[in-house]
Amino acid sequence: RVVNDIKPSEQTIRLHLDRKGGGRIVTVIKGLIHDDKTMLNLTKELKKSCGTGGSFKNQKILIQGNKRDKVQEILQKKGYNPKFSGG
Repeated sequence: RVVNDIKPSEQTIRLHLDRKGGGRIVTVIKGLIHDDKTMLNLTKELKKSCGTGGSFKNQKILIQGNKRDKVQEILQKKGYNPKFSGG
């Protein structure tokens, strides 16, 4: 499937807070539509910018800690329109 021709501004991005085992908080980024390589690069960039760990799985990017504001700022600069949901 070809997924690279969906513009960032046309994607519905949700920034969601999730609580993992042990009470740790994770910022979950849902709704991104890209190939795995692009997603991994974006994950790496977000982790570096937030100064924290994270991962990419099941088409979601997980960033450790409550980093929604920082992630929103970074994604907006890239042309996405992320919205907060839940949490």
